Amino acid sequence: MATKIQPIDIHNRKANFEYTILEKYSCGMMLAGSEVKSIRENGCSINEAYCMFKQDALYVRNMNIPIYEKATLLNHDPMAQRKLLLKKKELEKIEAKVKERGVTIIPLRVFTNERGLLKMEIGLCKGKKTFDKRETIKQKDSKRELDRVMKKYKAR
Repeated sequence: MATKIQPIDIHNRKANFEYTILEKYSCGMMLAGSEVKSIRENGCSINEAYCMFKQDALYVRNMNIPIYEKATLLNHDPMAQRKLLLKKKELEKIEAKVKERGVTIIPLRVFTNERGLLKMEIGLCKGKKTFDKRETIKQKDSKRELDRVMKKYKAR
């Protein structure tokens, strides 16, 4: 009897506040066995992570995957850079857009697909100015207030 694998969905909540997301891409990751087991058991942190090109390949840096305690000598480096797997045309398209001023690549979430494979969603992002961040906060507050009023109205 096969055991059911828990779905994983780790979000970078800071990304939507700090950046304007222009485009999203879903890609695979090259991970060691202990990294996969650690993500499934302990999760990972992508809040400080970013992506960069190195020799025509895309890598994610500062993604913290905790050490897997049950692994023996073959454990992984928690802060190692990991290669992202995309098609060549997508890589060329992303690299062309990153060369524009102010565009960066940020990991948005790590998730499992329907086949149980670990994937990462990355976004082409542009940094928000301070007034844009204030506008985002105002929109969230007004939406929260509207939801509260609608909930009271429906309760009647």
